[in-house]
Amino acid sequence: MLLRYIRASLLLACVLIAPACDKSEVQRSVSRDSLPQSLASQTGDRRVLAGEWEYVDEVGAVDHLKLDGEGNGRYDWKEGRFETSMLIGHTWQGIWIQKENDRDGGFTVEFSPDFSEGEGRWWYSRIGTDYAPTQKGGTFHLRKKTARANNSRTPRNREKFLTP
Repeated sequence: MLLRYIRASLLLACVLIAPACDKSEVQRSVSRDSLPQSLASQTGDRRVLAGEWEYVDEVGAVDHLKLDGEGNGRYDWKEGRFETSMLIGHTWQGIWIQKENDRDGGFTVEFSPDFSEGEGRWWYSRIGTDYAPTQKGGTFHLRKKTARANNSRTPRNREKFLTP
């Protein structure tokens, strides 16, 4: 009788412990509701990212971004796109992907107090099948386009290797 009780207890313990040891779920989706309160209260409203932006790289080449209310969007160079990971305070972080170039990476931007412009830095996470590329990234400047800025004579899409 005692042996049967021990077996049942041991079986119950194994059933409860086994799922805790399972590491098959590699990535978990984190919702804003599950963030610690101190971080959730700092999480910005991504709608400030929505609209058209002018992206100027470190040598002055310009591209245009169009972002949605979640801070995700596309640009013309190499079928590129930006995806927002987070916006906390005036710091925007995310990833960029260039389908045609077969590469992707990350970025971070520090915005001005009114979110009209920001200074950014980007880097590679993958080039082709190389998931640890040594090639350096770069810096860029973002400027939100307004009705007046849309009429500017800023050079557009100069022929060069613009990344991201």
